Amino acid sequence: MIGKTSAAALGVLLAACAMAHAETLLEQSAEARMQLDFHVPDAALKAMLPAGAEPAVATQGAAKDANLRMIFIDRINVTAPDGAPAGSGQMVYLAIPIKQAGSTAVAQMLIHGLTSDPKEAPGPFGVYQLATTHRMERSTTAAPQAQTSEQWEFTAASGEHMELQLKYDRGIGRKASNETKFFSSVNPSFYQIFKVDQNLDIMRNATITVPDKVKEFHYKASGGKIAALFDGSERVLSIDCISWYNRAIYAP
Repeated sequence: MIGKTSAAALGVLLAACAMAHAETLLEQSAEARMQLDFHVPDAALKAMLPAGAEPAVATQGAAKDANLRMIFIDRINVTAPDGAPAGSGQMVYLAIPIKQAGSTAVAQMLIHGLTSDPKEAPGPFGVYQLATTHRMERSTTAAPQAQTSEQWEFTAASGEHMELQLKYDRGIGRKASNETKFFSSVNPSFYQIFKVDQNLDIMRNATITVPDKVKEFHYKASGGKIAALFDGSERVLSIDCISWYNRAIYAP
């Protein structure tokens, strides 16, 4: 069972995110990502959240009805604050858009992840497990239409498993920048600040009209801590290719 904190304490933390504060750069990374937006069972999702946090589900736009994101990440190049090489690897994590009950301040909460790098488990958020088996393959054929195939697979010793098989026409995405606070579900007093520049191509979406670039698609998520979220009633709402994702992580 995930540890609890008071609604008041979490409210103070979320409110503090809007206030000016000194920040410390922890690392920078160049990544490529594939993101799936889901609507998963509300009761199962609520059981993964600490007291005082509730899902902040969009009512319109590309993220409409999405209460969970599964993000497959190729950490191509990670550097330390001084620019020195700090590693690389692959991982997948589950993030929930949240707000404190009665508040409009929105953040993200990491509830689980599987990583290829032993140094990342459990990581600063305390939610990552080491993947005892993992693979990531990506290939692109350039002509006549640039088409990419990707295969991701992560499995933990305790049975948690997430995989994705995808083939799609490579498109031209839109550049975007954002700054987001990410909280830990097991230690809600802890958060980091992600400052991101990215190129986002929404390849399939249930709400907005976009060209469907997806030719083949299969995912699987099961086992252990995440089994209740993926009981067969979940719905995939969006498939998003993030071909480049430059992230700087800061401590508040």
